[in-house]
Amino acid sequence: MTDTPARLLHLLSLLQTPREWPGSELAERLSVSPRTIRRDIDRLRDLGYPVEATLGAVGGYRLVAGTAMPPLLLDDEEAVAIAVGLRAGAGHAIEGVEEASVRALAKLEQVLPARLRHRVSTLQNATIPLTRGDGATVAPATLTALAGAVTGREKLRFGYRAGDGAETKRLVEPYRLVSTGHRWYLVAYDLGREDWRTFRVDRVSDPLATGARFAPRELPAGDAAQLLARSMARSQQELDLDVSFEASADFVTARLPSHLAPAPAGPAACRLRARTADSVEWLALRLALVDAPFTVHGPEPLRAYVEDLAGRLAAAVPARG
Repeated sequence: MTDTPARLLHLLSLLQTPREWPGSELAERLSVSPRTIRRDIDRLRDLGYPVEATLGAVGGYRLVAGTAMPPLLLDDEEAVAIAVGLRAGAGHAIEGVEEASVRALAKLEQVLPARLRHRVSTLQNATIPLTRGDGATVAPATLTALAGAVTGREKLRFGYRAGDGAETKRLVEPYRLVSTGHRWYLVAYDLGREDWRTFRVDRVSDPLATGARFAPRELPAGDAAQLLARSMARSQQELDLDVSFEASADFVTARLPSHLAPAPAGPAACRLRARTADSVEWLALRLALVDAPFTVHGPEPLRAYVEDLAGRLAAAVPARG
C-alpha cells in the first residue's frame, strides 16, 4: 500500500481494536516493511494518537488512553450502533443525556453516508425504546438541526406551537439546548420579540438553519439553565409537593427524576417533600409509575387531580358480572 494517508487510516483502524499488534503482522497486513510501520507509528504519535510500543524479540503496538481524545475511526456497524443509541436517548430527553450528546449525534449524522442513514432510520423505526415516561418525545432530526445551529451560530427559523395551541413562525439566534431530565428546551434570542425566549423542543416544527451567522449575545444574567428556570417559574406556579410512599427510598428514587428525591422514613417507607414547577398532570402520572402505594398530602390541586384521575381510571374498567 503506497498511498500514505490511506495506509495511516488502515493502520489506525487496526490499532483501535483492543489487542496488541506485532510489527511484523502489521507490515504483512499493509504490505510494507517493518521500517515503514515504525515511521507510520511515529506519524500517528505526532497527530496525537497515543501508540504504545512493547519491547521483545517481536515487539508490538497498541493504542492506549491518552491525555486528549483523538479522532476515532468507526466501521459501518459501530457508526450505526452509536447513532441509534444517541437517537433513542436524545429523542426522549433521558436524564444524563445532555447537550454534548446531541452535539455528538449532530456531528455523526452529518458525515454518515446515505446507506448508513437509511439503516439507522430503519432500525430505529423497527424498535421501541423503553423510557421512563418523563415527557414528550422529540424527533432526533429536530434536535440535531437545533444543535447544529447552536454550534454553527446560525440564525434559525421554525414553526412553534404554544401551550394554548397557537401556531407562530419564529426567527431566532439559538444559544443553548437544555435538558430538564424529561424535556428538551431551546434557549434563544427571539428576533421578532426582541427578547430572550425559551422553547419546548417537542413543540418546534420544521427547523431550518438560514446560513446567516450572528455574534452571540450575552444572557441577561446567569447561564442558560438559570434563564430557563426563571422562565418556567414565571409561566407556572411552583407547587410544594408532599407525598409518602410505602416503599424504600432507594426503590422510589430509582423510579423518579433526580429533582424529586424522597427521604427515608423507615425500612419500607419514605416521604417526598420538594418544590417543583412540574404540572399536576405530569406529577400524578409519575407518582403512579413508581409502582408502589402512595399518599398525597399536598398540595391540594394535586390531591384533587389524583382523586379525579383515580375515579376516571376505576370507571374505565367495568365490574365483572
